[in-house]
Amino acid sequence: MASKAKSDGGIVETVKTVVYALLIAGVFRTLFFQPFWIPSGSMKDTLLIGDFLFVNKMAYGYSRYSCPFSACPFDGRLLFSEPERGDVVVFRHPVNGSDFIKRLIGVPGDTVQMRNGVLFLNGEEVKQAPAGQFAELYEQQGPMRHLPRCENGPVGQGDTCTKSRYTETLPGGRTHNILNIDTNGFGDNTDVFTVPQGQYFFMGDNRDNSQDSRYGQAVGGVGFVPADHLIGRADRIMFSSGGTSMLYFWTWRSDRFFKAVE
Repeated sequence: MASKAKSDGGIVETVKTVVYALLIAGVFRTLFFQPFWIPSGSMKDTLLIGDFLFVNKMAYGYSRYSCPFSACPFDGRLLFSEPERGDVVVFRHPVNGSDFIKRLIGVPGDTVQMRNGVLFLNGEEVKQAPAGQFAELYEQQGPMRHLPRCENGPVGQGDTCTKSRYTETLPGGRTHNILNIDTNGFGDNTDVFTVPQGQYFFMGDNRDNSQDSRYGQAVGGVGFVPADHLIGRADRIMFSSGGTSMLYFWTWRSDRFFKAVE
């Protein structure tokens, strides 16, 4: 009987340990990190469809949408550091409320304009350097089965889809890759945008395949994003699957596991 009681006690302790671990993990996730699965190709080649990452919700302090509680005492304001140009940020769309991930290009007070596919910040050209081509198969990608857009299109199913790649250097020296599909796309030439106080301007790295701040909210774009709509910063890819299901282990991209987001 003593042995049985001891065994039962061990099972109870194991269950309690598991429950406590799950509770701690849940609290940790709620307070500090939020999982995010990349559903579209708007951030290629920085982020690919099927990348899975955790969003650092404490990167800028709590905002209206990163706060885990129903009534936060923060009044919708960011408390800690300000977002910086070049950060890859998850935010809530100002109109439809869906989660978006883009790169922060313009901070309050900046002017932003695209001219012939080149970014101008505060009237100064942001330098681009050729960085070869980005190549992928023309096939359905991810659970939503998106087909990629190709600079060398049209291409057949299973053929190689390419885009020109450039390295863009923002003021301050931060660099990232961008892709080009069209030579004179709708977003390649824009008016001058002046970023209002308390708001931000975002763009996708796959410049011709991104509905971002270059497009007005009335036509489905992002427009300017208020500070209290920021959720957090994407710092590192934890897992990546190139198939239409994450269960297809033969499509896992092991070279992207734990890769830093730059």
